[in-house]
Parts: sequence; structure tokens; C-alpha cells
Amino acid sequence: MGLLDLVGLSPLMSLTRGRPGVAIGLLDGPVAMDHPALADGRIRELSAGTGSRCTQAGSPACRHGTFVAGILAARRGGIAPAICPGCTVLVRPIFAETISKGQQLPSATPQQLSTAIAECVDAGARIVNLSAEMTKPSTRAERELQDALDYAARHGAVVVAAAGNQGTLGSSAITRHPWVVPVVGYGLDGRPTVHSNLGSSTGRRGLGAPGEDVTSLSPQGRPLTRSGTSFAVPFVTGAIALLWSLFPHATAVEIKSAVTGCSRRRTSIAPPLLDAWEAYQMLSATQSAGVRA
Repeated sequence: MGLLDLVGLSPLMSLTRGRPGVAIGLLDGPVAMDHPALADGRIRELSAGTGSRCTQAGSPACRHGTFVAGILAARRGGIAPAICPGCTVLVRPIFAETISKGQQLPSATPQQLSTAIAECVDAGARIVNLSAEMTKPSTRAERELQDALDYAARHGAVVVAAAGNQGTLGSSAITRHPWVVPVVGYGLDGRPTVHSNLGSSTGRRGLGAPGEDVTSLSPQGRPLTRSGTSFAVPFVTGAIALLWSLFPHATAVEIKSAVTGCSRRRTSIAPPLLDAWEAYQMLSATQSAGVRA
């Protein structure tokens, strides 16, 4: 069983490549937009903050952003999952290509995240893909972040966020928000990876998705295989984008409910695996499907 089959994406991907009217806000590092596998993608730059294009192909930020972009928008038939290349991807970098001495991974401040979320929503994003480590927020910064997530909810933009890779029990200011879909990394054995954070928020409202040995694009041209909750997030984001492409008149609440199955009572700290095909069947029972794209 492949990663796409694990979460019911293969049959959904056979129905659509996604529609340009479904925009994804990609809050991540800059993207190597000149990569051949992204040449046909509908990728737009939101250049506030740092630049949207890579200037240092070997930087952690560029590798991270390009890898996630490949999962979503690469040309199909290649090494990347390429879930929804027909959708529009709005690249809004929150990671700088240069990092501080001793820093292992790029991270963003709560203020940077808050601003970027609002900008993506204002630009028309219907889904916000948030694969980010966040510095510890002050009370004021956490309130600003909550306001930004509330803003996304009011405008019907679903926020999908990484649960984190510390292997701990708990939550963050992002994953605690009731509108956010927290995502835990799962292996092909259908179990959470040892490094994925778990907790009541992920258990009640979250989803599991492939987060181990995922292969996607590298800005330097070679295939790259990585693990982590950051790379599980775009599987959920891509599923939502395909469902919205097929059911363009569905509301954000209807899409989110179908994907998460939140009508079912949950008691575990580990969320269920995404089942994109089951979500499609649920929406088919209540919605009129749009034209295939």
C-alpha cells in the first residue's frame, strides 16, 4: 500500500487534479519555482515578508518549502505525491533562508504567523497549510494568533496545522484553536510515528496522515525523502482542496466536517487516519458535485 492509498487519496485524485478557484495559502519557506516539476503548477507569490522564491537552494527554509509545495502542486507522474496541481497555491514564506547560529530548523514568531494567515485569507485562500515550528508566544502574541485564526474561521478558510515533532503530549496555541485541524504523522503501519505530538486537541479534532518516509521535491533537483508532521499536513490540505474542487458549493464547515468526521465522538489522544474517499462519499450524499477538473 502506498502513501496515497493509505489515506484514500488515490480514487479521489482519479476524479480531479483540482480547480484553479480553490486556493491554498502555503505558509512555509520560499519555493524553488523554477523546478521542472513545478513549471506547470498554478503557483503565485505573496511576497510580503521574505521573498517567495529561493535564493539559497541549500537552505533549510528553501528545502522545506519546496518539499511541501511538491506534495501539493508537482506535476503528476513524478516522484512527488502531486495531490492537487490544478489548484492555485499562494506562497507566503514565513521562514527566512538564513537561520541563527545553532538553530536546526527554521521557525516563525506568532506575530509573523498571524500576519501571514490574514494575508493569505485576504488573498482568497480557502485552505491555509501551516507546517511550522513556532517560538514560544507571549500572552499578547498568543491573543494575536487567536485573532488571526478567528479571522480565518469567519472568512471560511480552513486551517490545517502540524501537531509538532517533539514526541510529547500536549498542544499549542495553534492546535488548541477549535477551527484548526491538527495533523499527526503516521507510518504505513497505520500508527502515529514516535516523534509526533499527541493530545486532547489532536484526538478530538485532528487527523493522521503520512508523515514517515515521504518523498517529494528538492530545490537542488534530487528526490528527497523526509519524515515529520510538517509533511503530513499537505496530504490533508490536498484532500480538502480536491473535495472543494468537486463540491464547489459546499461550505467550509461541511468540508471540514466531512474530512474530520467530527460528528463522531472521540476519546483517544491519537486521531483517526484521513480517509479522503470516505469524505467524498459523505459529501456525495448531501451535495451536487461540480464539473470534474
